[in-house]
Formats: sequence, C-alpha cells, structure tokens
Amino acid sequence: MSVSGLRALASWSGGKDSCLALWRAVQAGVQPAILLTMVDESGERSRSHGVRPEVLALQAAALGVPQRLARASWDAYREVFVAQLRQAAGEGVEAAVFGDIDLDSHREWEEQVCAEAGLRAVLPLWQERRERLAREFVDAGFAARIVMVNTALVDEKWLGRVFDHQLIEDMLAEGVDPCGEAGEFHTLVVDGPLFKQPLALRDGAVAKLGEYRALDLLPA
Repeated sequence: MSVSGLRALASWSGGKDSCLALWRAVQAGVQPAILLTMVDESGERSRSHGVRPEVLALQAAALGVPQRLARASWDAYREVFVAQLRQAAGEGVEAAVFGDIDLDSHREWEEQVCAEAGLRAVLPLWQERRERLAREFVDAGFAARIVMVNTALVDEKWLGRVFDHQLIEDMLAEGVDPCGEAGEFHTLVVDGPLFKQPLALRDGAVAKLGEYRALDLLPA
C-alpha cells in the first residue's frame, strides 16, 4: 500500500533508527507533520536516550518539523502515547512512522496504539538486515554519535564514538549488533540529508546511571 502523500507523525528518539525510518518515509512521499518524543516525568531527558529537550529542539529546527514532547512515567507511557496520537489524528495526521526493525513485540504494540488512535503504523525498516541498515544510514550521509551504552551488554569504550563505517566494522568484529536492537547503545543524530544544518554541540559530562553510561551533549 502506498504511503505517498500521507501526513505523518514520527516517533522520534533522536537516534539513528528513527531518523533512517523518517528518511525512508520521506523518500516514499510521506509528509512529516510532527516529531513526537517521550520524555521523563521531569521533562529534563528523553526516554531511553537521555537527550535534553534543548538538543531535541535543535534537531527539530534543523529538520524543519514541529516538535512535540510528552512527559510520562513508564507506567503511564502507553496512555500518554495514545493520547498524543489521538491529538495528532485530530489535527489531520494519518499515520505514525516508527524505526523498529525486527522485534515482533514492538511492532504489535505500535500497531495496537495506532489502531486505538485511528492511525496507520508505518515501519519503513521492518525485516531489513541490521548491518545493511547501519551501513545505509552512514552511506546516506547521516552523522551520529553514541550517547548511551548499557555496560551489562557492551563495553563503555563505545560511548562518544562517531557512528561511521569504522565503528560498524569494529562492532561486527567484536560481535556487537551495530543497530543495538537489544538496547546495547543509543545514538544521537547530528547531521544528514534531512537536516538544514548540522547541530552545534559540545561534550558535557559522562553520567553513571546504574549499568548505563551516558554522554551529555549540550548546545555549543
């Protein structure tokens, strides 16, 4: 089924997979209307990726797509997410774009919440080979850095690395999934063909959050 011309909300983490999914959707004719990012209860960090709202705002400005942040605890996450989808549907949005690749439970959840809101779930990366997607992201001209690692799954040495072909080769050599689908790491996209200009960022502190290590990227 064609997606050309659909007005869509992008489920936006700020990382490589949500970005590549949006890129593919735009190439297929989707019209991005909203970047939806879920943040913690304080509103100070995005869920999972731990990105500051001011950095997400820089991404939205560079992409030229309106940003929407929604605060939620993990317990209230689904309820808040569905409410955001319904609001978007009321504003003429017809679909939601997600960056999941091959986890069936994630796809089922996304299709369910979209059905509740009367939207179509679009997963442009679904069932593609992970290594191929990682290389496509780099080849398309996107730039990203690793901003969080789960040290229970991978070494802290990956934190801060630029996501490029050398990184992909190094990860494959050590048996690390370059897409990080098990939550091994998270990225922040800082430039690429969807961006009007690269993000001006500087490195902040590295935080230890239990098993996680997070690099705080700040506006320059």
